[in-house]
Amino acid sequence: MDFNDVIGQEAIKQRLQQMISEDRVPHAIMLCGPAGSGKLALAIAFGCELLRKGAPQAAAASLFGEPEGPDPVTEAMLRKLEHPDLHFTYPTIKTPSMGSDHQPVSDDFAREWHELLTTEGPYFSTDQWMTAMGAANQQAIITAGESDELSRKLSLKSSQGGYKVSIVWLPERMNLASANKLLKLLEEPPRQTVFIMACEQPELLLETIRSRTQRIDVRPISTEAIEQALINRRALDADNAHRIARVSNGSWLKALDALEAGNENRMFLDMFIMLMRLAYTRNLKELKQWSETVSGYGREKQRRMLSYFITQVRENFMYNFHLPEINYLTQDEENFARNFSRFINEANVIEMMELFERTRRDIGQNANARIEFFDLAMQVIVLLIRK
Repeated sequence: MDFNDVIGQEAIKQRLQQMISEDRVPHAIMLCGPAGSGKLALAIAFGCELLRKGAPQAAAASLFGEPEGPDPVTEAMLRKLEHPDLHFTYPTIKTPSMGSDHQPVSDDFAREWHELLTTEGPYFSTDQWMTAMGAANQQAIITAGESDELSRKLSLKSSQGGYKVSIVWLPERMNLASANKLLKLLEEPPRQTVFIMACEQPELLLETIRSRTQRIDVRPISTEAIEQALINRRALDADNAHRIARVSNGSWLKALDALEAGNENRMFLDMFIMLMRLAYTRNLKELKQWSETVSGYGREKQRRMLSYFITQVRENFMYNFHLPEINYLTQDEENFARNFSRFINEANVIEMMELFERTRRDIGQNANARIEFFDLAMQVIVLLIRK
């Protein structure tokens, strides 16, 4: 993989390539940005470039002042992302087959990880990863056992005499014990080791970890870059590519979702419409049934649904201004907003968004989903009657 596989993000690509060319690579980089912006793609591309630089053929060419050419063995390993000096760390779950004293580590799911990277490329969602692991109603974390295993791997000598690259996907999901062990690695990094973190919620990381990394903010992908990628990679016509790129809000994942008939967001929209209609009519019996239904979703899915609800509240509020350029709605969403948007106004928009965000946080902290969602439904009734 190389930087050509990354969608958009030209400024960051140039910055990372300049680090390599000027030999000013920091020992730890944290790429921070929203889902679908290409953090993992940038991390892998950067890691591969570092390993190319340390390949035997490149090193020999540099020594004798010759033009550097691709090392065929290294290229073959990087093409499959199976280079011995490229290490991946990612959130995992505990399966029923694991012993009671076993802490899950990335190697337990290495086959699933590589299959997902092979089929989806470096752009996939947390839900896709949870599905690949066979997760049910669980939350994926990075355990202390993972930090121990990473420390062991990085203590070994580089197989090709160059860099060792550790890519950590979603480091904010480390538990405290894991975070403290990683901190020690960052404070005293093994020789020629570069840590590259792809992070969505850096505020959840220890301040001491954040202070020891060079942070690079990854903005949402430009609409033009997504539009061009849809045309080149998905063979869409220009009109469809433009429409999908605009509603994707800078996320390649959302652009792919919009391509799929019956995608998850369509289901979330149905649940949002049902909640609002039942709350408006104060149908407590059906609202209880609604809360029972969504409480049966896995926690990750519940959190994604609540994030979608927050977006819909925002979009319905903005719809009242009748300025198409500031609205990002699919046709189905706009059809509902046309009649519903007037119920989201200055009197309730902030509290409603805070309600959904608070519920999302509580669900993430293992609160009782049945109670949380029924309480949410009751509060939506109160908020909808505000004028």
